[in-house]
Formats: sequence, structure tokens, C-alpha cells
Amino acid sequence: MYEVAQNIREIVEKVTPLLLALPMSRVAEKPRLEKWSKKEILGHLVDSASNNQQKFVRTMAQSHLDFVGYDQNHWVDAQHYQRMNWRLLVDFWVAYNLHIAHIIEQVEGSKLAHTISINGSEKFTLRFIMSDYAQHLTHHLKQILPDAGLA
Repeated sequence: MYEVAQNIREIVEKVTPLLLALPMSRVAEKPRLEKWSKKEILGHLVDSASNNQQKFVRTMAQSHLDFVGYDQNHWVDAQHYQRMNWRLLVDFWVAYNLHIAHIIEQVEGSKLAHTISINGSEKFTLRFIMSDYAQHLTHHLKQILPDAGLA
């Protein structure tokens, strides 16, 4: 899982200066009323890190875990990311993702076959959800930084 952890670290290293260089007027701008601003997308990625930390650590503890989902819009709205200081939000996102990379890098190989179901979904292995995390991260960062050349 070293490669997944390293990929997350490389993403964080690449996009952090780009995030911090965005004009404040652009980070709070909503493309449409019902769409998230760049601040809210990054806030969602903090929520994703938080929820995935729980999934990763809890799934390591047992061979199968039934986990609850979360209402992403409620989480973004309830935490008022739109009103949050951009630098603080970026710093929080950076720290959380470096911690996620650390967790992924440290997981014992025998735990990677443990499974998780979310809201009664099919079973996913810990290996899959850890690998998928980096893809989810990249997907949303492309929304914030479409010209960053993220793969």
C-alpha cells in the first residue's frame, strides 16, 4: 500500500501551493446555487478523509464491518465551509490527508482482505477502499483545479 500512500502525498504536495494561490473571490464562488463552491468541495474532501479514517481503522479491527453512510450535503452545510478561512481549510485538508497516507502505509497486509459494507452495500475490501480514496480525492481536486494536470 506504499504506492497508494505515496500517491496521496504527491497529490497533496502538488496541489497545496495551487490551492493557496487561488484568489479568495474564486474559492467562495458557487457555479450555481445548488452546486458547491471550491471551499465546499475542499470541505467535502475533509469530510471524506474523516469518514474514511473511520472506515480504515474500524475495518482493520475485524474481518467484516457494516458501516453507515453519510449525507454529504448535510455535512458540508452543517459545517459552513463557505464561511471558513481558506488557509485554515487548506491546512486542515493537508494535515488530514498526510495522516490518511500514514494510515494506509502502516496497515498490516493481512488486514487488507477485511471487508466493509456501507449502508448495506456489497462488500468491499480494505485494499479497495484505500485505493479508491486516492481516486475520489483526485476527482474532486480536478473540480477545484481543472488545469492542474491531475491524472
